[in-house]
Amino acid sequence: MAETGASPLPPTPPAHSPLFRAEHFVWLTARVLEQRLFAHHFLNGNADPVETALDAYRNEDGGYGHALEPDLRGPVSQPLHVGHALRVLDAIGRCGGQRVERVCRYLTSVSTPDGALPAIRPSQRGYPAAPSLPVKDDPPSDLLATGPVVGLLHRNEVWHAWLFRATDFCWQAVESLHRTHPYEIQAAVAFLDSAPDRPRAEAVADRLGRLVREHRLAALDPERLDTHPLPPGYAPDEHHFPHDYAKTPHSLARAWFTDEEMDRSLDFLKSEQQEDGGWPVHRRQWAPGTTLEARPMATITALRTLRAYGHSIG
Repeated sequence: MAETGASPLPPTPPAHSPLFRAEHFVWLTARVLEQRLFAHHFLNGNADPVETALDAYRNEDGGYGHALEPDLRGPVSQPLHVGHALRVLDAIGRCGGQRVERVCRYLTSVSTPDGALPAIRPSQRGYPAAPSLPVKDDPPSDLLATGPVVGLLHRNEVWHAWLFRATDFCWQAVESLHRTHPYEIQAAVAFLDSAPDRPRAEAVADRLGRLVREHRLAALDPERLDTHPLPPGYAPDEHHFPHDYAKTPHSLARAWFTDEEMDRSLDFLKSEQQEDGGWPVHRRQWAPGTTLEARPMATITALRTLRAYGHSIG
């Protein structure tokens, strides 16, 4: 008989289901943060342990570091780490209160003259970082860093003085996108999906969807990837698919693709689960440890996307 007051055991996914195989992979390879995120999303785990694990990455300046974003090593706070932390807090319903107030003070302290965020601050110099993330002495404002952060704060109805100019920057950036690449489009969608001015967001998203199709920024036929162009500097298998832009059916990017295109994309995503139970990382690999840390994140994202679209994961 179980002890009085003991916590109930988490549900066990059906053997050999995608979720069962992914759980084995996560316990085998993931950091504590991703272990607790997995348990929260799929095993009825509490949000408190996730928040406790995230605290290990928080710095006294209100930012986050310590390789929370695996492609940036070292202890120093960086905007990309903060974006990652806010995604975690949003996922567990804790993106608010004094914690986010401290984050906004950090964002204010590191903003560029136009009120936005740089991708990498000079403090990263001396610590390892992915070659695709060069360190500059005077880094410019960056939509990839700013858009997702502004979107998450609006999504959680956070109001802070920092948001006013940062939101203006995002509007200007997304409305002027013409020559672009998939990661920039993803950052734009992250902003537009939660931007307060919904008619304006829908109009911009409609234009970006046409841009994505015109410039073939989404691989619409996963069985013919060899015929699909890749942007300069991308890894040989760094394709982006409809599900990468529209991670839920409620995203503005969902309207960019037909039902058939989305079904093919999600079927391909499900088929990508590897023999060890995890999903692959398609970014250019530059260090074994960073890939190992990133794969559990990719696995959780894949499972959440499939579940959002009603696919059975176990």
